[in-house]
Amino acid sequence: MLSTIPSTGVLSLVAARKSYSRIPEVVSVPNLIDLQLASFRWFMENGLKALIEEITPVRDFNGNRMELQFIGYEFREPRMTEEECQHRDKDYSIPLYVKARLIIKATGEIKEPFEIFFGDLPLMTANGTFITSGTERVIVSQLLRSPGVYFTVQDDTATGRPLCHTSLIPSRGAWLEFETSNRDVVSVKIDGRRKIPVTSFLRAIGYGTDQELINLFSDVDNSMEHLYIQSSIEKDPLIRDTAGALIDLYGRLRPGDPANVENATKLVNDMFFSPDHYDLGAVGRYKVNRRLSLEGRVSEENRALTREDIVAIIKQIIKINNSVDHADDIDHLGNRRIRTVGELIQNQFRIGLIRLARVARERMSIVPLDQVTPGGLVNIRPVVAAVREFFGGSQLSQFMDQTNPLAELTHKRRLSAMGPGGLSRDRAGFDVRDVHYSHYGRICPIETPEGPNIGLIGSLAAYGRVNKYGFIETPYRRVLKELLSHDARLVGLALREDVIDGAKTVLSAGSVIDDKSFKSISKLSEQKIKVEPFASDEIYYLAADEEDKYVIAQAHAKLDTRGRFLEERIESRFSEHYLYEPPTKIDYMDISPKQIFSVAASLIPFLEHDDANRALMGANMQRQAVPLLRPEAPLVATGMEKEAVRYSSHVIFARHDGTVTSVTSEKIVILTADGQEDTYKLAKFMRTNQGTCINQRPIVSRGEKVTAGHVLADSSATENGELALGQNLVCAFMSWHGYNYEDAIILNERLVKDDRLTSLHITRHELEARDTKLGVEEITRDIPNVGEESLRELDEEGIIRVGAEVGPDDILVGKITPKGETELSAEEKLLRAIFGEKAREVKDTSLRMTHGEWGKVIAVKVFSREEGDDLPARVNKWVQVWVAQ
Repeated sequence: MLSTIPSTGVLSLVAARKSYSRIPEVVSVPNLIDLQLASFRWFMENGLKALIEEITPVRDFNGNRMELQFIGYEFREPRMTEEECQHRDKDYSIPLYVKARLIIKATGEIKEPFEIFFGDLPLMTANGTFITSGTERVIVSQLLRSPGVYFTVQDDTATGRPLCHTSLIPSRGAWLEFETSNRDVVSVKIDGRRKIPVTSFLRAIGYGTDQELINLFSDVDNSMEHLYIQSSIEKDPLIRDTAGALIDLYGRLRPGDPANVENATKLVNDMFFSPDHYDLGAVGRYKVNRRLSLEGRVSEENRALTREDIVAIIKQIIKINNSVDHADDIDHLGNRRIRTVGELIQNQFRIGLIRLARVARERMSIVPLDQVTPGGLVNIRPVVAAVREFFGGSQLSQFMDQTNPLAELTHKRRLSAMGPGGLSRDRAGFDVRDVHYSHYGRICPIETPEGPNIGLIGSLAAYGRVNKYGFIETPYRRVLKELLSHDARLVGLALREDVIDGAKTVLSAGSVIDDKSFKSISKLSEQKIKVEPFASDEIYYLAADEEDKYVIAQAHAKLDTRGRFLEERIESRFSEHYLYEPPTKIDYMDISPKQIFSVAASLIPFLEHDDANRALMGANMQRQAVPLLRPEAPLVATGMEKEAVRYSSHVIFARHDGTVTSVTSEKIVILTADGQEDTYKLAKFMRTNQGTCINQRPIVSRGEKVTAGHVLADSSATENGELALGQNLVCAFMSWHGYNYEDAIILNERLVKDDRLTSLHITRHELEARDTKLGVEEITRDIPNVGEESLRELDEEGIIRVGAEVGPDDILVGKITPKGETELSAEEKLLRAIFGEKAREVKDTSLRMTHGEWGKVIAVKVFSREEGDDLPARVNKWVQVWVAQ
């Protein structure tokens, strides 16, 4: 519904919106920043615990002197609030304490558990960001190839025959790469070294004789034309037993070292079968077991390599070479996973803990037993340095884009294929950048940068979520074709088959089940009743590789009120194929037409009519829109406007039901049902990372009843809790007496007069008073060679007053600095004669307004060592001035 404001003639929206959607919303949009919040919560509760268990116990090099055990950890309260950290340029962090116990093995003494401070861990805010050095940062999720086994096919250059190449990628440990030659020899490379026949490698891990090897693969290596195992045996006729294979392998991996069977066996076992040196990770083991059909034979708890894995890989290679099985698509999202913030921090923490354990082992060897303590063995610097390096220098730790609420939300949902262990923009080809069919409902096909990063940086689709293995899932409605005999949903559905009780037909196919016939069916022994297909309200989240098994209908398929399909052929898809299938073939159905797109792309009305390139530009340009003085929600909306701001820090929503008891420009107080006062503090003219302004305005009044989730305050880029990035302007596409040229536009003067497109920007100016070699700097109003006119807005301490209007070169903070003695010029001698010593002692180093800028001072903060504020060394006073312009 629209209402008109007569004074300006501008259209304004009231709270109610009319929806013209023909497709009902089955699932509401999920928490859009849960990607960040859930991952960090996992790290705090499980990831850190797993790391501490991983390095415990720490023993000395001989293992018989002492042992350090970490038996638990706890977090204490943050030392500062988020607001204090932003004003003081500090880190918002939480102290981590680890409880350690020391066992002296030589004497049997067990030292009492001792709490060790392990440093401050950056703490995620409720908005999914981190505050480091006073600025908000976001950890971007990384999209990279999952650990596991990958089979690819390459055409042989000489014969043109497709041959299988395989990579086994662990989370930690040596890579194995298998190749097939055009002479049917299967070879393996260990960590990129010179390849050896795979039969030599199999002999080294325990399959010694020729007959044993041939029998091991007889079920798959049975082609009349190509015998891969026999060809590989003939390739290396000198090695015929396990001992010879072990010594040969040791010589290749450790050239120059004396080789014997015992050393070689230990090396092979450590390199592949020891959890300390080889780790597929939970994801890698899950992927290997699924790809090689090893579920039930190899436990998911066993993350090291097994002999069964290697045999199954070689069998799969032979099958693919014989065209019995297919190769993998490495760009499929079933083979690429998300490394979220929790895992990224865990990996960095692991590096620090491994260094800490190494230092502790070294100290164990030299510290006298009667003087040793847990605190004396542990040096936390490696842990602190590793965490600081990640947050301060990693490619994935980024200065948050806060231009507007959408920019903030999009940054938190961004997926990058670059970063440590990822791709490089210089070497990434077209295939990895291109849109893939498995992106459907998981990664937006539209929103990506236009420059060299195109396709390497994407955005999570609106309904997408990340599962425990890091694979992106998207929700679907389950299409049911059969129900249990006691299920009440049977009423009103037609049968596809007769319902039989023994030899008797209770109800024949084609009959519609009414209440009476349902009672008859429900009395039968429990059985599955086949009914006409219908889209149920059951929601299932499917990963990309799981989805490939099913036929999925589009969200716009026509349904009746019971969810039954109204058309004989349904537009659907199966893997990468698009089909028209009968309802009986449909397994799942999309939940929404917008599930394919990201939040930014979903904000474009009538997106289906846009050219894809222009839609990409539109999705990206919305993030660059600066908040305006008078925000206005769009007349034509898509329904995502409320969701886009719900999970940003710009808008305030009620936490509980209650009654508004107090409303000011600074805060809102709500009295909840249980008599508690709920206070909401409003942000006033707060500067963002990009210099735009967040100014929250209450939109509720005293005495108003509110429910949980009700909008209490708007921001600079919202109206009534909806995203408002621009203005509703009337546009005309026409020539104008031949004066317009290319994409020039002509504006109505009223746009300027009414401040329709005026925005507010805030700059922060700061100044420090330090101890210098020549003396102490002083913040003062008494500045040499400056007239009273220039000092009129300064207070008695020399600091600009709040509310003052300032222009180019105006003094914001007066400061004088001692200067050294030099040869005096004639003018300086005259000044000394007139003004005395003062003229030569100090120089004017005041903080002045930047050239070419005007504005109004909106806030001033002063931090002083005398007042007990924590300041850097040699700094006595620190003044911050915020100017709005």
